[in-house]
Amino acid sequence: MSTNFDIELTITMHNNNKKRSNRLSGEKSPYLLQHSENPVNWHPWSNEAFNKASRENRPVFLSIGYSTCHWCHVMEKESFEDDKVAMLLNSNFVSIKVDREERPDIDNIYMNVCTMLTGYGGWPLTIIMTPEKKPFFAATYIPKDTRWGRTGLLELLPKITDIWNTRKDEIYKSADEIISALKKTEKSATGEDIDTAIYHKTLNILKNNFDSVYGGFGKAPKFPSTHNLLFLLHYRHFFKDNSTLDMVEKTLKEMRLGGIFDQIGYGFHRYSTDEKWRVPHFEKMLYDQAMMTIAYLEVYLATGNNFYAETAEEILDYVLRCMTAENGGFFSAEDADSEGLEGRFYLWKEKEINEKLSRIEAEIAKNIFNLNSEGNFIDETIPGKTGENIPYQDCDISALSEKMNISAEELKKKSGKIRKRLYDIRSQRIHPHKDDKILTDWNGLMIAAFARAGRVLDNNKYTNAALKASDFIKQNLCKRPNTLLHRYRDGDAAIEANLDDYAFYAWGLIELYESTFNAEFLKTAVELTEKLIELFYDEKSGLLYFSAENSEDHIARSSILYDSAIPSGNSVAFYNIIRLRFLTEDERWKMYAETIAAHTYHYAKKNPSGYTMFLYGLLILTQTATEIIVAGSLSENAVKELFKAVNSLYLPNAVILHNPVDQGYDLIHQISPDINSKIIIDGKPAVYICQDFKCSRPVTDKEKMIQLLSG
Repeated sequence: MSTNFDIELTITMHNNNKKRSNRLSGEKSPYLLQHSENPVNWHPWSNEAFNKASRENRPVFLSIGYSTCHWCHVMEKESFEDDKVAMLLNSNFVSIKVDREERPDIDNIYMNVCTMLTGYGGWPLTIIMTPEKKPFFAATYIPKDTRWGRTGLLELLPKITDIWNTRKDEIYKSADEIISALKKTEKSATGEDIDTAIYHKTLNILKNNFDSVYGGFGKAPKFPSTHNLLFLLHYRHFFKDNSTLDMVEKTLKEMRLGGIFDQIGYGFHRYSTDEKWRVPHFEKMLYDQAMMTIAYLEVYLATGNNFYAETAEEILDYVLRCMTAENGGFFSAEDADSEGLEGRFYLWKEKEINEKLSRIEAEIAKNIFNLNSEGNFIDETIPGKTGENIPYQDCDISALSEKMNISAEELKKKSGKIRKRLYDIRSQRIHPHKDDKILTDWNGLMIAAFARAGRVLDNNKYTNAALKASDFIKQNLCKRPNTLLHRYRDGDAAIEANLDDYAFYAWGLIELYESTFNAEFLKTAVELTEKLIELFYDEKSGLLYFSAENSEDHIARSSILYDSAIPSGNSVAFYNIIRLRFLTEDERWKMYAETIAAHTYHYAKKNPSGYTMFLYGLLILTQTATEIIVAGSLSENAVKELFKAVNSLYLPNAVILHNPVDQGYDLIHQISPDINSKIIIDGKPAVYICQDFKCSRPVTDKEKMIQLLSG
């Protein structure tokens, strides 16, 4: 290898073997640390790396991924651990590794480049660019050797090196054209009047894509698309169309019974590779657990079916057991791979079931979870069936009990014991890697889910988890009042927060206020949203940028409006602002809500099914919100019963306020001054139900309140 390479790699001794480490060894990101011993001389994203590229006149090889990404692992083992590939990169490029979860600002920009140039995106993301950060080549996974119609790195890298050395002017011309095209995609539309026909158009698109046999939308691969389900529930509420509830229920039932749900340890895998929800891509992401919990809670309230409440509890108990740090923060993800193979941790062979369980237990387990000798899991790299099984259910307990001639109650009891036994057996296996960094945005979503579950399920365990996580963020990820950082790991908090951090955490705080009525949470949500407007709101476009204006200088400043795997920060901020308008009665929030709505609508009308979280909020703005104010002391049982009754109803357009008579009065009065007029009646707690800031006569009777809210 080149002298330059030898100088820039640190050689350490480990177990009497030489062990190389590169510049990533001092990073906190688990993904970067996974690559810290590659022979590739990786740099973290830094001025140092780009200055080196400029000084040595080399192109930059940028690789973006995350620690639980299966194909990122594949590319590392094939190429980045290979000395031949490393020599080509170290001799001719400056190589940079980026964790997309740590630096979503970088990932968003270059993923836009990739989709613009290739028509698709994904991870690992591979970008080759000039020292000025101007891209001229983009791809996702690249094999080491040419195959599957893909040019391999061993062939590609020399070609790019040759073009760089002989036709650099052509590269710069192409890169400038790419930058110009990228900037043309920046959002700059004028506001438009909103036509409510967009809701019906969105419904028709979703209906046309709905899989009536297995639930979900489109064909394989199938993603949870939780915001589609939330929109459909809102649509039913406002337009009284029960067909939308059928779509939601079908999807959520099939997902819970399928292999996309971890039947043994609970929690949802990332997506299903087949249309039946049976064969998952096995990684587990924190944000999926949060959004799925919210969806199951909402459909529970809409139907009263305990199946959905139990599923929400299973997801949350998985998060508490496996994804929660002692300090209260929530970890980011669990890997799909263990022992070098995708799904190994989650698969079962019939022989193991027969050996580890009693004969009767084994028969029940095989019937419940569809386990057999041939196996239902197919590894694409191995011809034929593997004999390994993904546990899934093809019917619920009631139907299965009839098939097995046993009572549903008895079968549920037995299956619970068997599941626990299988969980204990599985726990002895080598566990998948856990990405233990704590991200403000994803924690905000999980706080929202736990807080909402605490009040809907009347369970303080979940409320307390939200409180502890919120306190962790306050103590560790606020570098100064109302200014957030993005990532915490191993005692280190770093990276300027982005739009999602502020929007998602504010959502969690609003949910915490409505679950505890501690006005400090509402106050902080207001202050963070004010900071969000200051940092990310663009008056010219009427939209929210992903990065702050004073953040690192990038080739473009992106505004992400569409909802993808998780809702966009623009959609969630919009939803928060609408709720803050009714919680505080501050008219400036109305102005921001209407401006963001008018400008986002311009894009949403072209592809409304890609903006369902935005439409979820827009329905509240255009169809009228309900304010519920309860006056009385929280120490009174009568007040507790009123709130319990409110929390048992499906009220997606409602905000809930508490006017205390014993403590906290001054703070909530400052935040929401009009609450002062909502007082107890004849010494009894009173409920005020308002729309458009016009209130009905207060009621003191719980049943009367339920009647008014149900109407």
